[in-house]
Amino acid sequence: MSLKIGIVGLPNVGKSTLFNALTRQNVLAENYPFATIDPNVGVVMVPDERLQKLAALEKSEKIIPTAIEFVDIAGLIKDAHKGEGLGNKFLSHIREVDAIAEVVRFFENSDVHHVEGSIDGSRDIETIKTELILADLETLQKRLKNLESQKKSGDKTAIKKFELASRLEQGLSDGKFASELGFSEEEKADLSELQLLTAKPFMYIANISGKENFNIPDTLQDSTVKVDIKQEQELSELTDEERAEYLKSEGITEGGLDALIRKAYETLSLITFFTAGPKETRAWTVRRGAKAPEAAGKIHSDFERGFIRADVIPWDKLVEAGSWPAAREKGLVRTEGKEYLASDGDVMIFKFNV
Repeated sequence: MSLKIGIVGLPNVGKSTLFNALTRQNVLAENYPFATIDPNVGVVMVPDERLQKLAALEKSEKIIPTAIEFVDIAGLIKDAHKGEGLGNKFLSHIREVDAIAEVVRFFENSDVHHVEGSIDGSRDIETIKTELILADLETLQKRLKNLESQKKSGDKTAIKKFELASRLEQGLSDGKFASELGFSEEEKADLSELQLLTAKPFMYIANISGKENFNIPDTLQDSTVKVDIKQEQELSELTDEERAEYLKSEGITEGGLDALIRKAYETLSLITFFTAGPKETRAWTVRRGAKAPEAAGKIHSDFERGFIRADVIPWDKLVEAGSWPAAREKGLVRTEGKEYLASDGDVMIFKFNV
């Protein structure tokens, strides 16, 4: 699964610095608006200690983690939907991502200019929310004009789509994201055709400095992760061992970037399952609620097409048992059929016939 997360925000909030820290690339991160014009793209391996433990058990030659693609998109400013700044370019790049991560500045630093002249995270969140909603309203109004002429002919599909678009228009006009409006699975399929920005999964990255306090609206607490981006960039220049040693000395159990990647998985409603053997131990990503054949299809389409059954064991139970034969002997390995819902941390062996 190719996952793409767009990093967005106002200019000078720390987007490019975060991107550098995530990808360990040296992307231009300057103290002026629009330092990023074309989006920078970087692939980030998802840290997962379970992989190492499974690989040690199987004495695997290779370890292959799953990955997320991060896209650093040009800074957005007020009236971007009208083409202000790099608005139109910005909005077209966002349409191509699976989820949006908005960096919100909460740190004070007189040397780093804020485009609005002051630090106010709630205001900045509203600015970007408004721009995305206005851009979607523009898209919808064009669509409604086309659908209105089609529905006059009595086309039932056009009538249904017109009603959906009208509901969306009303919800957006009320200041809500499309993702907040609640749609059936069938409506979501129609919704995806519109490529609305506010229909995408959304998360917030609160860019803080040290342990300073900040206020974020209660409604956004669950979708927000705190990251000291400047510190994370400095840590990204260390080796993995040096970084782990520093975090331990500071009593930090999870680095900011690891927390961010975990939150990204949560936002996209994804889980990880594993395959493990002497040749390789590998992490695979699948949506939460996926059945066993869909998980098998992530490895190869033949596995899904000819799926018979799957042998399944939670990763920690396999490690505890010491081997597949020992786990089978203890009755820890289950045989699951086509209706089985894959769980995070499953180790799976698929049986198929094509």
